[in-house]
Amino acid sequence: MLSVLKTKFGKAAVAAAAVLIIAGITGSAFYFGYQVGTGNPKKILAEDLTGTNFGIFWEAWELLKKEHLKGAEAKNQDLVYGAIRGLVNSLNDPHTVFFPPDDSKKFEEDVNGSFGGIGAEIGTRNNQLVIIAPLKNTPAEKAGLKAGDKILAIGEKSTEGLDVNEAVKKIRGTAGTEIVLTIFRENWNAPKDIKLTRAVIEVPTIESKIIEPGIAGAESGQDGILAVKNKKIAHISLFAFNQNAPLAFYKEAIRALLGGADGLILDLRNNPGGFLEVATNLAGWFLDRGEVIVTEKFRSGEEIVFRANGNGALKNLPTVILVNKGSASASEILAGALRVKRGIKIVGTQTFGKGTVQELKSLSDGSRIKLTIANWVLPDGTVIDEKGLKPDFEVEIKEETEKKDAKPADPQLEKAVEILLDELVQ
Repeated sequence: MLSVLKTKFGKAAVAAAAVLIIAGITGSAFYFGYQVGTGNPKKILAEDLTGTNFGIFWEAWELLKKEHLKGAEAKNQDLVYGAIRGLVNSLNDPHTVFFPPDDSKKFEEDVNGSFGGIGAEIGTRNNQLVIIAPLKNTPAEKAGLKAGDKILAIGEKSTEGLDVNEAVKKIRGTAGTEIVLTIFRENWNAPKDIKLTRAVIEVPTIESKIIEPGIAGAESGQDGILAVKNKKIAHISLFAFNQNAPLAFYKEAIRALLGGADGLILDLRNNPGGFLEVATNLAGWFLDRGEVIVTEKFRSGEEIVFRANGNGALKNLPTVILVNKGSASASEILAGALRVKRGIKIVGTQTFGKGTVQELKSLSDGSRIKLTIANWVLPDGTVIDEKGLKPDFEVEIKEETEKKDAKPADPQLEKAVEILLDELVQ
């Protein structure tokens, strides 16, 4: 969900919706250049609108005020905000959003705090609200929501024509209260109503898993190290690129190296993104200092290049990356850069495809516009947005497989282990 906020963490990448309002964390790989708007808004001169019949706007205004059933009670400022919202929506860009003053305050709270929600990043695909990623250990994950699920209704109200910001306001609420979402999934015959209980969302940053030889997902007692055929493979799952991730990853990476790991599986499934600085920080573990990770390209032709600035301690460790439809934004940047620069194989399903850059602009009355200003471009010229990353090894997890037993099989993880073992043999 995200963009880049010039907070103490600097620029941030956010996942597709830029609204972890539902999740309670900053979401996903945008670029929020946080900028407080002071002074007067720009005055547009008449010549700037040459050929534009702006009088139609005032005709519509007068018609609504005089003849609409509720026109007399409509507040002028609400009509102005509605007009701005329509102006923004005319660009058909789901990532460019207008926040009136009250919504702007809520947005800031969402980025900086926690609140009641369901724990899912949401966005749009083909003008349809979808789940980008259910977050770990949240009501959304426990209710069985999946990346790619279409949200047809919230409560009893259809989501047709509803933007992400409005959807988030409807879904979030007091912890302990219930919300019903009407969900449709590709392999379902009909939509289903799914009841969720809102909770205060606390998303874990990182987790290590251990599996026994030939039993993907089974746990033993060795802190993220998997012994297979006399080899040790560290399996690290990263759930968000938040401010805690660099230190958390440092601890897991050192543990893996000191534990004698022969290979690494970096699991970015259902990771909707986060701060861009975290993606570049983690890339520095795998690449030589100075190597290009991603480029920000503006409409003017200007480019800003982001380079690795780390210790390269994992650059010679055989690695495989896991992704799925819930991997977005910063996840796609990191996975894509490591494949281009190091030839690291990617296993799973096609990623979400969130690769544009947003900047948060403040207007004079406290309103804000989250504005798309650039594309993220990988070192080989690949534009992520709307396309996503296609895995080197496409492996699906079928729903019936997931429900088969208490500890379901994970064919994606099993494939990653197989690839690493082949590399280690070679």
